[in-house]
Amino acid sequence: MPLNYSKWDQLELSDDSDIEGHPNVDKRSLIRWKQRDIHEKRETRKMKISALRAEIACNGVLSPRLHSIRATLGSADGGLKYFQQLVEKLQTQPSPEAPPTNAKDQPTYDAMVLSLLLQVWDGAKSLPADEREAAVLSGLDKHIKQLTDHTKQLEKDLVDEENEQRKHITSEDIHEGFESKYTPAKPPPPPVKNAKIDAPTTTKTKTTEFEVLNPAASSSKAPSPSVAPKNSPDSIEEDEIEEELPELTPSLEQFSRLSLWGYAQSFNFIQANRDVVVPGASDALLVAAFRAESKGQFEYAKKCLHQSLLLQYCEKLGKDGVRLFFQKMIADDQRAVSVFVKDVEGTYAHLKTRARAAATEVSDVQREQIQLVPENPSASISFNVPDGPPPEDLRLEGPGTEDLEVEQVREALQMRWDVFESFPEDLKAALKVGTLDEVNKVLGSMDVNIAEDVVGKLEMAGIMSFVSGGVRDETGNGDEEDEDEDEENAE
Repeated sequence: MPLNYSKWDQLELSDDSDIEGHPNVDKRSLIRWKQRDIHEKRETRKMKISALRAEIACNGVLSPRLHSIRATLGSADGGLKYFQQLVEKLQTQPSPEAPPTNAKDQPTYDAMVLSLLLQVWDGAKSLPADEREAAVLSGLDKHIKQLTDHTKQLEKDLVDEENEQRKHITSEDIHEGFESKYTPAKPPPPPVKNAKIDAPTTTKTKTTEFEVLNPAASSSKAPSPSVAPKNSPDSIEEDEIEEELPELTPSLEQFSRLSLWGYAQSFNFIQANRDVVVPGASDALLVAAFRAESKGQFEYAKKCLHQSLLLQYCEKLGKDGVRLFFQKMIADDQRAVSVFVKDVEGTYAHLKTRARAAATEVSDVQREQIQLVPENPSASISFNVPDGPPPEDLRLEGPGTEDLEVEQVREALQMRWDVFESFPEDLKAALKVGTLDEVNKVLGSMDVNIAEDVVGKLEMAGIMSFVSGGVRDETGNGDEEDEDEDEENAE
């Protein structure tokens, strides 16, 4: 196919070798003059095209207004009265609307119309009164025709100037025809924090084995350094590290809030957020479901479980699993939908059972208790429970009562009775039984702070008596420590 080079004919050069200049003028000056002439003509043409377009646009606004005024003047409601009212309005209340130019003292459209109407009136006011209206109408028709013809001429000149401009190739005509760029693919999103990722399969390596004369002797050497001993510090540290559970990302948090069985909604969300289908996402949703179930957020727990199984199904279907799974679910394939719904309901029932069992295990963990134990194994603790408040006719009899006052004794006995009455019913019943085991059972069921307060009141009121003068709190490994102290005291 022959190549067409005709477009290069439009290229205008300022240093064309065909230029013939005056012998007394050097070529460099001639080229500079030619270049300046080209640029001046180009700028003049641009300014002329811009002025033509502005004037055509201005005439496009004035022409409809003049036609409207002419139609109203020729109607029954028009006449010279309407003409005079229009002139007065344009003089007193002109509109600020003007052509969009930067020219200084640019007249507005109303000023242009007013000027034309005054010209028409100047030509008609010298005529008799009965001929003025017809003169005004003919004057308007004349100006409208002149405006129309002038606009057509301007449009013709504009076309000629634009054609002349397109004849020459300039730097403004340079544009990008085509472009080839390489956009690298977006990197895959990172996995969920603390996600368990399967280790890559080990590759086969070639090893060289040497045949020895005494295999038993060579095998009796130290073990291979690649195998760590069972009780090495590295293995112990790995066992002591607490396993961290995968956590939800912000995208997975939004994904877990989607409605149940809303397959189209979930599919659109996955398409808009690539970091949803990542390693560990389904495990993070399962952990969130278990935590929500434990906190009593049953609806949110089922949503998390639903989204977790949804991602598991997509992963099991292979590389194109997301499209295959949602294609069947959105199309309402009853076989696929029934299998998925049954799996969600069954797994959620198992999750509820596990959450309930975990809550029971936590509540059954032994908590800290207060128990009464005598310091000396040979001593014993007894409880002196008052039978009631002190009698009205309290009398002090027997040796050692000479220095006691009746009112002081009465206050002490009343305080003792008030302390006893402030105890719960189960503690009062245990104190009446009088055995240490019964009292320890009640103290073990109380909180530590409350039990400590009860023991202090028993000792203060004199309800609890002991020989060694001390009572210790036995919790945890306290038994072994106390036994060691007793042995040391015995020695």
